[in-house]
Amino acid sequence: TAFLHGDLQETVYMKLPQGYLGKGFRFGQKYAGDNIASEPRKVCRLNKSLYGLKQAPRQWYAKLSFALTEKGYQQSKTDYTLFTKKDEKGFIAILVYVDDMN
Repeated sequence: TAFLHGDLQETVYMKLPQGYLGKGFRFGQKYAGDNIASEPRKVCRLNKSLYGLKQAPRQWYAKLSFALTEKGYQQSKTDYTLFTKKDEKGFIAILVYVDDMN
């Protein structure tokens, strides 16, 4: 679910999925390929990242790295997936792999 939390930096549109029923459609009207009954093809504008979107991993990582550096973590200069924080309480290391943190 991590990729769903990224913020899009550009405008992205997508074709409506097959079987979509929603706002702007008459009840029971079904999407069939590129034609919705006699209406022209419809698309939707994405407000957030979705699975399968090319930008999703990058946008999630940008949001995560910003949040960690705001909390005082330092990003390694040799391994960008490693974030560390040292204070009087001890040392914390966070290693990010795709959408998992260890």
